[in-house]
Amino acid sequence: MKIPNLMSADKAVKLIESGNRVLIQGGSATPQALIKAMVARAPELRNVEVVHLHTEGECGYTDPALRESFHTNAFFIGGNIRKRIGDTADYIPIFLSDIPSLFRQGYMDLDVVLVNVSPPDKHGFCSLGVSVDIVISAIEKGKKVIAQINPRMPRTFGDALIHVNNFAACVDVVEEIYEMNFVDPTETEKAIGKNIAGIIEDGATLQMGIGGIPNAVLTFLHNHKNLGVHTEMFSEGIVDLVEKGIVNGSQKKTNPYKIVSGFAMGTRRLYDFMDDNPEIEMKDIAYVNDTAVIRQNPKSTAINSAIEIDITGQVCADSIGTRMFSGVGGQMDFMRGSALSEGGKPIIAITSRTGKGVSKIVPMLKQGAGVVTTRAHARYVATEFGIAELFGKNLNQRAKALRDIAHPDDREGLDKAIFERFGSSLSV
Repeated sequence: MKIPNLMSADKAVKLIESGNRVLIQGGSATPQALIKAMVARAPELRNVEVVHLHTEGECGYTDPALRESFHTNAFFIGGNIRKRIGDTADYIPIFLSDIPSLFRQGYMDLDVVLVNVSPPDKHGFCSLGVSVDIVISAIEKGKKVIAQINPRMPRTFGDALIHVNNFAACVDVVEEIYEMNFVDPTETEKAIGKNIAGIIEDGATLQMGIGGIPNAVLTFLHNHKNLGVHTEMFSEGIVDLVEKGIVNGSQKKTNPYKIVSGFAMGTRRLYDFMDDNPEIEMKDIAYVNDTAVIRQNPKSTAINSAIEIDITGQVCADSIGTRMFSGVGGQMDFMRGSALSEGGKPIIAITSRTGKGVSKIVPMLKQGAGVVTTRAHARYVATEFGIAELFGKNLNQRAKALRDIAHPDDREGLDKAIFERFGSSLSV
């Protein structure tokens, strides 16, 4: 099909004007050709606000030398802009599920949206591929959409299909999709993964993120049956489970037999698996992360990480003290949704200590640390030393349960903190 409004990237980004708000599609779909062309226009632009979830690759718009041209407000902080927070970038605290309502309900107008899509099919539909999440709502409400038409983007379904006529400008680009390579889990991560796999039931619907612990969990699920996936993001760790029939979605109540997600990150193997695969539905994050949807799947099992946890169960997952590290994201969406699911299990998974040997289970969170998951929402906490079940336990009981899964060398100090705080016997 002939692509309308086809032009160079340099010409396409001339649609961006000073004072505009520009949303950039994120994750592995980050449209680098358009970003570079936009940054090249810095001398002509002033006070352009850039908004996005975490992006990957170059982010020249955060360069301090260009502060008069661009400033960034991130809904989630990726590693590429972390050092710019408090300088040329800032963070907007918000649940991932709520971001589309910013656009749809008029809280945040979008002048331009930059996306990275597959070529149009014979009917003129392109696919948002590996990143639908907040982008579909941005396209609905954005005044102008500029698209990279990229044959390297896998064609996915669900809410991913957008007709080429929706684009104010199209740019022909051959650009590799960002790949995230994963190292093998450490022995500690394997121990955590084994502990978590032990409480995942047959027929469960899984939500899990990226990293050594989620990957380790997946390696211990090869004797499970009839698992499903409903998750804000996924990586290629599930591919083997799908190919072996372990993940088949047969027990799900919403979107049975489908893998439902908002975005995906992995290597080319994952993207090739996703391409033209009707088993995968990439959906609007307002749907994926809606607690009312999550809870409908029985045995919804959410596995999320944290930076530190205090002895009452307060979970900090977005900051190190006052320094913002990541964001609220979808943790609470799935922690609550899974708690409401029949037989659901919301799990926080952490190593007992940091890489520097500091306990992650602490008497008190660092000054300025943010509470992402409240003590009332925390139910299961997993480390390499076991799983603490907190639901229904009083403060003293949960403190002791968390002490028991801390590193053995840290337990005496935690015992002292428990006694000083609660003034009770150390006996269980």
